[in-house]
Amino acid sequence: MSSGVTVSDKAIVAYQDLKLKKVFKFVLFKISADKTTIEVEKTSEKGNYDEFVAAFPSNECRYAVYDFDYSTPDGPRNKLLFYVWVPDTAKGLGKMLYASSKEAIKRKLDGVFAEIQCTDAAEISHEAVLDKVLRLTK
Repeated sequence: MSSGVTVSDKAIVAYQDLKLKKVFKFVLFKISADKTTIEVEKTSEKGNYDEFVAAFPSNECRYAVYDFDYSTPDGPRNKLLFYVWVPDTAKGLGKMLYASSKEAIKRKLDGVFAEIQCTDAAEISHEAVLDKVLRLTK
C-alpha cells in the first residue's frame, strides 16, 4: 500500500551525489512535517559509522543511504546500503507512514546493494550490518 508521499528532487540529487560523485558518506532522509514529501534531513561528506548511527533520532523513523566500507581477504570493499530506521519507541502513526512510503524512495535509489531494517541499536550496529553484507555477497 502506498501512502502517496513523493520524493523531493533535492533528495534524488543528494543520493546521486553520494552514489556517482562520492560527495557524501551518507544522506539521512525524513518525511516532511506535512507528510507529503521525503526530503533530505542531513548529509555528511565524511564521518565514521558511529557518527552515522548517532545521526538517527532515538524515537523517530528515518531513511538513510550509507556508503559502507568493509574489508575482505581480497581487500577493501564498499556497498551502498539503504537503511530503514523504525525504532521501537517511535509512534505508531509514524511507523505506518514510513512503512507505506518506503517503496517511493526505494524506486529512486537505483544501485543500492541491500536494505537494512533497524528497530534498535543492535540491528544498526556495524557488526550486524557487516554480517548481513557478508552473507549477501557470498
